[in-house]
Amino acid sequence: MRIAVLADTHAPRRWQRCPPAVARHLEGVDLILHAGDVCTAGVLDELAAFAPVQAVLGNNDGHEVAEWGATETLTVELAGLRVGMVHDAGPSDGRLRRLRRRFPEAALVVFGHSHIPLDAEDTTLGLRIFNPGSPTDRRRQPVGTIGLLEVWRGRLTEARIVPVT
Repeated sequence: MRIAVLADTHAPRRWQRCPPAVARHLEGVDLILHAGDVCTAGVLDELAAFAPVQAVLGNNDGHEVAEWGATETLTVELAGLRVGMVHDAGPSDGRLRRLRRRFPEAALVVFGHSHIPLDAEDTTLGLRIFNPGSPTDRRRQPVGTIGLLEVWRGRLTEARIVPVT
């Protein structure tokens, strides 16, 4: 299963339409996860033209995004892999343990909010955390980014943070 992961698109201020560099990576994916701060439901509709979308609410998302179907947190099974998703994972200190408590069954937790791409794992906790960064609001990062995941038979076989600007 091929999954694209986005967060912090901040439409319409930062995302007027899907950037071509992002769209190229969305072609052929099986699912798109959006880890919040979509800001307008139109972004989710646009993404849904590429693949089914599941999203969580960010601190800048209002009722329109919630009415679209985004929730505060999400737990799903993707090709046998248990995945949790939340927008704000809190401070970096203690993040892995905090997310383990919040998503006790998850093997992977996807989050956003910081705009800082991150792929980290704690094998003793049995947890990997993944922040795709932002494709459109890079803040202090050198480039905008998205994430690409491959899941096969309950295992995360690949996780990449991909530059798109």
